[in-house]
Amino acid sequence: MGIKSLDVFLEMAKNGPKRTIAVAAAEDEPVLQAVAVAEKEGIAKAILVGNKEKINKIASEFAIDISKFEIVEENDPANAARKAVSLVRSNDAQILMKGLVPTADFLRAILNKENGLRKGELLSHIGFFDPVAYHKVIALTDAAQNIAPTFDEKVVIIKNSIDLFHKLGISNPKIALLGAVETVNPKMESTVHAAMLSQMNRRKQLKNCIIDGPLAFDNAVSKEAAEHKGIESAVSGDVDLLFAPNIEVANVLYKTLTYFANATVAAIILGAACPIVLTSRADSDRSKLMSIALAAAASN
Repeated sequence: MGIKSLDVFLEMAKNGPKRTIAVAAAEDEPVLQAVAVAEKEGIAKAILVGNKEKINKIASEFAIDISKFEIVEENDPANAARKAVSLVRSNDAQILMKGLVPTADFLRAILNKENGLRKGELLSHIGFFDPVAYHKVIALTDAAQNIAPTFDEKVVIIKNSIDLFHKLGISNPKIALLGAVETVNPKMESTVHAAMLSQMNRRKQLKNCIIDGPLAFDNAVSKEAAEHKGIESAVSGDVDLLFAPNIEVANVLYKTLTYFANATVAAIILGAACPIVLTSRADSDRSKLMSIALAAAASN
């Protein structure tokens, strides 16, 4: 069944309780544009943590309506990240969003053992795409957070993803573990990992999902391609989540889907006490809005 359209995230966000986004170092034009649209759409409001003078200047220059947003003055980006995290910890906000703060400082605030947002064992990135050539929304992990995940880390990334799918109403997501080949090759560690993860799923160590792999990309997304190679899989042709073996594969596929397949993407970071939004300047306005909508839906 799956998710038919990214607009589902908008509907879920609008129908759920209105969420508040804590924006770290909010003196950033694309981020201010995104949260202003989200507020206008009735998805979420925002608390802007950052340099008040710069925030107001950007809002005035680009005609961005921030009149309904609270501004928390903090000129140092690293401190702004810590203050934004503290707003989530106190439940004054339910979503965290990165503004003009270095990623290292942003993550340091999130992962602080005493005052951060640690929840699970590992943070992971997931993106949802709507390519016209596929019959439903398809997700991809992990294109931005984990470089070369170990086997144990892959287990956590899968669990993070399953939890999100369940929150989005997909009770049994189909997960394809991507590889260059469909057979297990001891010289290719990713194929060994894929076989182990698939077996864990069969033995109910990874529950409430269907996992298969290794599968090449064509065999993951096309049942006909899989059958041509003699592959019988409940995942092929109906996959909900593409699981990449490393960040290089995921990042290239992520950008291929957006640039060559003209797909909109909604992406968040999982594994913390709240959904985390990190939009790119290259993301379209719709992608930024959908990412906030996804975060709002995931926080319900």
